[in-house]
Amino acid sequence: MKKIGFIGAGNMATAIIDGIIRSNPGSAGNITVFDVLPEKLDIMKAKGVSVTDSAKEVVSVSDITVLAVKPQNYAEVLESVKEAVDSSKVIVTIAAGISTDYIAKTLECDCPMVRVMPNTPLLLGAGATAVSKRNISDEDFGYVYDMFANGGVVEILDESQMNSVIAVNGSSPAYVYLFAKAMVDYAKKEGIDADSALRLVCATLKGSAEMLENSGDTPDVLIKKVSSPGGTTLKALEKLEEKDFYNSILEAMDACTKRADELSK
Repeated sequence: MKKIGFIGAGNMATAIIDGIIRSNPGSAGNITVFDVLPEKLDIMKAKGVSVTDSAKEVVSVSDITVLAVKPQNYAEVLESVKEAVDSSKVIVTIAAGISTDYIAKTLECDCPMVRVMPNTPLLLGAGATAVSKRNISDEDFGYVYDMFANGGVVEILDESQMNSVIAVNGSSPAYVYLFAKAMVDYAKKEGIDADSALRLVCATLKGSAEMLENSGDTPDVLIKKVSSPGGTTLKALEKLEEKDFYNSILEAMDACTKRADELSK
């Protein structure tokens, strides 16, 4: 197994590490982590993961290093590890808006890289992750791909699409949560128990996703199958159309992408 390092031990890094350990029992010893917070390192030690006291040391001992820090910390982290990087080191970035061009320029090394946009359901092993690759062997890319496939679905994109995909999978759980919140709040207003409503909403979202994935029907066909002529669903859809629901979603996603472009390096 390749030696894998993580700079940063937050929620997303923890989700990836847990996925690796879950799918490869006994692999914890091949993982090295650095974080500025000692309590996070204590959590990693309890998992059997090796910890170190610098980001540079992580890169030195690892074949693949995941940069799991906030975008605003990238410049500092990249400068700190520059001396440990060479063309044999694979760098994985999971930060929104951080391009591989920026990383290569800052590190002064066009090392193998994978740019990743995961989402928070990865924490439960139900993630939706987009990846793009640069200057990397099939073998090394396979290792990185599997790191995220252990926690859900992975799709390979061109890097030019990685800002746009944030609106599709990275930020989109928030849209779903807002939709669910509105449904539950309406149920409460009608006197339905909130916990019961939430269970029904969650089951509906899961079932709808299953239909989208496995029924063989397009979204338009599935909408029609729920919408009986003159029935209740059509009345709801008419109100959503009146409020320009569909185009509002498109505009929201476009705003998300534009913000990603503004933040890009």
